[in-house]
Amino acid sequence: MEFIDTHTHLYATEFDADRQMVVERAIASGVSRLLLPNINSQTIDDMLSLCKTFPEHCLPMMGLHPTSVTEDYRKELATVEACLPNNRFVAIGEIGIDLYWDKTFLEQQLDAFSFQIDLARKFSLPIVIHCRESFEEVIKIIREKFNGDAYSGVFHSFPGTAEQAKQVIEFGFKIGINGVVTFKKSSQREVIEVTPLEHIILETDAPYLTPVPFRGKRNESSYLIYIAQYIADIKKVPVTEVAAITTNTSRTLFKLD
Repeated sequence: MEFIDTHTHLYATEFDADRQMVVERAIASGVSRLLLPNINSQTIDDMLSLCKTFPEHCLPMMGLHPTSVTEDYRKELATVEACLPNNRFVAIGEIGIDLYWDKTFLEQQLDAFSFQIDLARKFSLPIVIHCRESFEEVIKIIREKFNGDAYSGVFHSFPGTAEQAKQVIEFGFKIGINGVVTFKKSSQREVIEVTPLEHIILETDAPYLTPVPFRGKRNESSYLIYIAQYIADIKKVPVTEVAAITTNTSRTLFKLD
């Protein structure tokens, strides 16, 4: 079986002690590609350095995370824009709106999200959306920006309901499923029940959101198999089918081949 971890922060300090072993474990478990979303200007160098170390397996995105949007966000966006012509990125991400931690910079988050969608159009890249306590705000911008046009991207760590998942798919986006699906009372289970496999992609969001049976420990890409198995159990299909379909969808979305 082959998997693609479409969202992992492998450059994070949590991996400083054993990063190479984490990559090797991922490869050994069938995870052929690890897609790295950017956070802000402080993470770019570490992310790109990791991709140079493992060029066949680690692929970068470029974007400004909504929780990094503060007073100087325009300077951060200028850095994002300047980086794009000089490297091969697989997506603009992760971008979006986060109203869980702080609503202080909502207007700035809205502007940054809109600006980065425009960058995605300019560079013909999919977008990776972080949407926390902000589904209506995100959908409103997408509706205004796309105006009925199909577009590509993913709602990372999908936070919504089954009905909201249908809206996302109608706009041409995929549903990102991670270790949250293994948590008790997870809304992602209902989403998976009604969502065709071809609209789902797998992610870990490592080092966060570790799936059962490792919950409480640091997450890593080799645990993707546990997420795939939960989806297979919910859909009542072989895990090999989940692997094949989600991997093919990820390849197509991020233009990996």
